[in-house]
Amino acid sequence: MAQLVLLPGKDRSLARRHPWIFAAAVDRLSGRARPGDTVEVVAANGRPLARAAWSPESKIRARVWTFDAEETVDDAFFKRRIQAAVDRRRLTPELGEQEGLRLIHGESDGLPGLIADRYGDTVVLQLTATGPEKWRQAIIGALRLATGCQRIYERSDSHVRRLEGLDPVTGWAFGAAPENTLSIVENGVRMQIDVVAGHKTGFYLDQRDNRLLTRSLAAGRATLNCFCYTGGFSLQALAGGASSVLSIDSSGPALATAVQNLALNPQLAVSRAEWREADVFTELRALKSDGRRFDLIILDPPKFAPSAAHAERAARAYRDINAFAFRLLNPGGLLMSYSCSGGIRSEHFQQIVADAAVDAGRDARILRRLAAPPDHPVALHFSEGEYLKGLLCQAD
Repeated sequence: MAQLVLLPGKDRSLARRHPWIFAAAVDRLSGRARPGDTVEVVAANGRPLARAAWSPESKIRARVWTFDAEETVDDAFFKRRIQAAVDRRRLTPELGEQEGLRLIHGESDGLPGLIADRYGDTVVLQLTATGPEKWRQAIIGALRLATGCQRIYERSDSHVRRLEGLDPVTGWAFGAAPENTLSIVENGVRMQIDVVAGHKTGFYLDQRDNRLLTRSLAAGRATLNCFCYTGGFSLQALAGGASSVLSIDSSGPALATAVQNLALNPQLAVSRAEWREADVFTELRALKSDGRRFDLIILDPPKFAPSAAHAERAARAYRDINAFAFRLLNPGGLLMSYSCSGGIRSEHFQQIVADAAVDAGRDARILRRLAAPPDHPVALHFSEGEYLKGLLCQAD
């Protein structure tokens, strides 16, 4: 096994059990290793620290598999780690009845670069780094064993693979496509899942609890859902008794799926739903000019800042849409505002929303801080895993 030797003093993050080793921390690779190979990580004095997956083309040169420098990384390793991740979800009572569930959440489950989501009897696998890429077959076998799923679809098409020197990989890794359209019931609402072409692995599972919160807040409220995608928040608002729901997205196909999702739920009032294909920024201005007002607004935009380098530009975009939302709120109205950008930390996001309220001339208070559900855990030593943050605000 090749040794990855760190520069003096660069082992402090590993002592705090952070799983990433950046290029600037590396002195040399002693021995030969191909992308994805397991290397022994040692301090400058030769002290063993961990075993990690080697990634020569990435700024993150290695991702730690285990901080036990004697643990073997083999097929059995992945069986243990994957079974443990699945068991943790099974032992969490609030997750037990969910048909859509994140089974493996990368570093926070001790499996860097590996995401696995379950939709009924289908598992969607995403490999974003060289380590899990090398162990693809072992991972697929371990997922089959741990879940008993009928099929596995691979969605390893994330842009971050390019940073690892990896080409995209998609297709059925096990089993075949279901005969009927795949769908799940989430908190009483049926939603179609497009594992082949949908966002992420087919659905935004990380907003499950926040969609349910929307349902609890929506009764009698005129609701605006921006960046609505396939209507998850919209349908939960209708289920909660919203007086009306206007949903906006720039994607015609996404809106068409949202309309189909509404049709799958005959208990929901179609007459209270309006769908609008438009650029959200432009449409918010138009709504203000038209004198429209709302009691509940949901802002769940795409990732404006994939890294800290994009934070300044992203902050302006977040500030603009939140300022428009505050201007559209009735007195006492509620704003549910989210950021899924890893480059925007929670404190920064709160300041952005606060500045937006000032721009709009509104006073507001935070009623609740919002985050991903427990099937998207955040390891204590890996704060980067807390990518989704949100605020429930009430305006005067």
